[in-house]
Amino acid sequence: MNTLTSAPTLQVNEEGYLKNYQDWNRDWATEIAHQYNISLTPKHWDVLNWLRAKQAEGTALSVRKVGNSGIVDIKEFYALFPGGPLKISSRIAGIPKPASCI
Repeated sequence: MNTLTSAPTLQVNEEGYLKNYQDWNRDWATEIAHQYNISLTPKHWDVLNWLRAKQAEGTALSVRKVGNSGIVDIKEFYALFPGGPLKISSRIAGIPKPASCI
């Protein structure tokens, strides 16, 4: 079972996603973002909060849906979370890996 150093220690699956998204906190998100060399700005937090809200609603997530969120367009989403924006932002947001991510 994988864990991270945040207090309290949070359990993650083999891909680094939280096992229980309700355990998420901002300190944990900041720690994960640092692993990707991302310094979280207010715009990052807007995206992360939107992702968490959609997860709570049971909405299936995709890059296109984030781009149509009214928070960021697709180009900005890629700039905020380079190297796999939906996969990385979902991990930072503490939500399960979206089915649209490979």
